[in-house]
Amino acid sequence: MKVLILGLPGSGKTTLARTLAQKLKAVHWNADAVRANLNSHLGFSEQDRIEQARRMGWLCDQVTAAGQIAIADFVCPTPATRAAFGKADCTIWIDTIKEGRFEDTNKMFVPPTVYDYRVDTQDAEQWAKPIYEDLDYRYAPHWSKSLWIGFRNGIA
Repeated sequence: MKVLILGLPGSGKTTLARTLAQKLKAVHWNADAVRANLNSHLGFSEQDRIEQARRMGWLCDQVTAAGQIAIADFVCPTPATRAAFGKADCTIWIDTIKEGRFEDTNKMFVPPTVYDYRVDTQDAEQWAKPIYEDLDYRYAPHWSKSLWIGFRNGIA
């Protein structure tokens, strides 16, 4: 499962991503860390942002190909960057602030029109529980877990 958490800088993306990654035992890719360690040669032009998004998507695809859940958190400010990231199984828009700390990003940010969750408060724990439960169900449906528990306990 490939999860994209997007929104303006300072909106709470990383806090929610860390919380979900811990609950889901997922691999978490933070764009600032990826940029600092792998993509430091990329700037913040539109083309460089598209390339950063493409690489973030590729990293997530490698994790999911290995059978794990991948969570990417980054601004992903435009439809072009979202397209470059690729298809996400779940998109979470963190819409908690109207302006971030970077004016150029604020100007180019286009709110997504398609998303699974729109988070509008900075309470990661409040949002993490229902999102986690939904994603956990999508990734490993509870009926199979219940069936296994039943077999293990001699019920079935």
